[in-house]
Amino acid sequence: MTVSAKTVSASAIHDHTYKVFPNDLNSTETVFGGLIMAILDRVASVVAERHSGRACVTASVDAMHFLQPAKRGDILIFQASMNRSWKTSMEVGVRVLAEDYRTGEKRHMVSAYFTFVAIDQTGSKTPVPAVMPETDAEKRRFAEAGRRRERRCQEAEERRLRE
Repeated sequence: MTVSAKTVSASAIHDHTYKVFPNDLNSTETVFGGLIMAILDRVASVVAERHSGRACVTASVDAMHFLQPAKRGDILIFQASMNRSWKTSMEVGVRVLAEDYRTGEKRHMVSAYFTFVAIDQTGSKTPVPAVMPETDAEKRRFAEAGRRRERRCQEAEERRLRE
């Protein structure tokens, strides 16, 4: 089955927002990392499902780096876009900014890469559209995604050999 290609902009999310309240904080009075991870997984899955037109499941998460803390009252801005797709899998790049509502200052808080697999009604993997990167940044992320996939495949093979 041939699936037509789609642009990155066709499925991107630019500014999903979340207001940080006291129940979102950990014992150090910063946002609980697990909350950020859960929201990122949901936002990234929307991008994957928009791109593929199918239900998608999370296969892996690469390089989740918490760079800055978010605090009570901050506004979190979630951004996500398709980096690249292969036969049945897709890499979605995500980024979170923490905005101080009093000053408007934005801090890059988290970046990560989620890999999703598209599935059909029976739960079997199904083909996904290719990604058509248009901008220089999209082309760079497309190439970088290929290198990350090579590393993921190599690590999977190493795990298989250890078992």
